[in-house]
Amino acid sequence: MILYGISTCDTCKKALKSLAAAGKSVTFRDVRADPLTPAEIFEIVTEFGDRVINKQSTTYRGFSDFLKMSEPEAQIAAQPTVMKRPLIRADGWHLGWDDTIEAALTR
Repeated sequence: MILYGISTCDTCKKALKSLAAAGKSVTFRDVRADPLTPAEIFEIVTEFGDRVINKQSTTYRGFSDFLKMSEPEAQIAAQPTVMKRPLIRADGWHLGWDDTIEAALTR
């Protein structure tokens, strides 16, 4: 299981704690320190489309109009913190952390 996020994200920390408490082996990947490859970005955008972009974030709001109109791949490549978090790869992809995702991944 790989959890993609940033080390300062409270939701990522909460997800990591819950997964560890459930005895799951999780590799954390900080997308700022270890950026996604173009192939990984393509795979993620193929799975989620523009839902993977957090349009409420300060990162997104700081984008130029040109970048806001760009494809999600370009937005993530330019600033990986614009991606909704956490993004978890475990028997498929999971975006975000809510009760449904927590129940599916901690059982």
